[in-house]
Amino acid sequence: MSQVLVATPDGLITIGDVVPVGAVQLAGRSVDAVVRDGDELWAIVDRSEIWHAPEGDWRRVASLEGHEATCIAMTDAIHVGSSEARLFRLSDGALEPIAGFDDAEGRADWYTPWGGPPATRSMSEWGDDVYVNVHVGGILHTDDHGRSWQPTIGIDADVHQVATTRTLVLAACAGGLATSADRGTTWTMRSDGLEATYSRAVVVCGDTVLVSASDGPRGGRGAVYRGGLADGPFERCTTGLPGWFDDNIDTFWLDALNDGSFAAFCTSDGRLFGSEDAGSTWRELASDLGAVRHILVLPD
Repeated sequence: MSQVLVATPDGLITIGDVVPVGAVQLAGRSVDAVVRDGDELWAIVDRSEIWHAPEGDWRRVASLEGHEATCIAMTDAIHVGSSEARLFRLSDGALEPIAGFDDAEGRADWYTPWGGPPATRSMSEWGDDVYVNVHVGGILHTDDHGRSWQPTIGIDADVHQVATTRTLVLAACAGGLATSADRGTTWTMRSDGLEATYSRAVVVCGDTVLVSASDGPRGGRGAVYRGGLADGPFERCTTGLPGWFDDNIDTFWLDALNDGSFAAFCTSDGRLFGSEDAGSTWRELASDLGAVRHILVLPD
């Protein structure tokens, strides 16, 4: 089994066959997100600090002032999304705002259902193409290292996570899974086989796409579904899982290895499930993990 890192308000928990449940890095710190760059790890800690573990030992490298960090990704550099729908690049130990993103077309129309300011929610890249999801503001695309940004999918698609693979862009939306084969110029909404269409998380697992879906923002009939990358119906993952989950399986609570060898997801009640066959069957790996913020599957 691959190792799974589970980011929680009390540290970064490692789950794996050779690692005892409860092994914790950054103990006592709120770990809000964790990503991998080769053998190196990067994390958002305490909503505002960026930490780096180049050789297993964590150290703080930067702080974000005046905003809460919401997501982190490695593209051509470490990028950090934040509250108020901002985007920052790590450079020489400082987080520098990306001016082109601040000036992106359509920014004045971004919103939240509850009336507060929108936030940068997720990021993904494929080569020079970088996609940044704003909630609620659609997905912005750049192919010139962040100098200019173009809106892609409609704002009201209500995107919760963006992913990329093999020139496909995938977006977990309120109405299902949106896919684009032309770098975000046009989109197809897929919902065939989804028994509830409100989607929060999406990840690629080999030739399979895994997506979480429920009845709506408050959950109900929550489940993970599997389907082909580009088309075809979804099927609900059931073998080894409860019939339904009461709550949403949220953004970043679902992850997988690109080669399809392992996938995992967490639930709101702190259970972790894993699959070694691209979601066909699952088994419970851990429970009582507490409040989950983010999970990351590591290769063997």
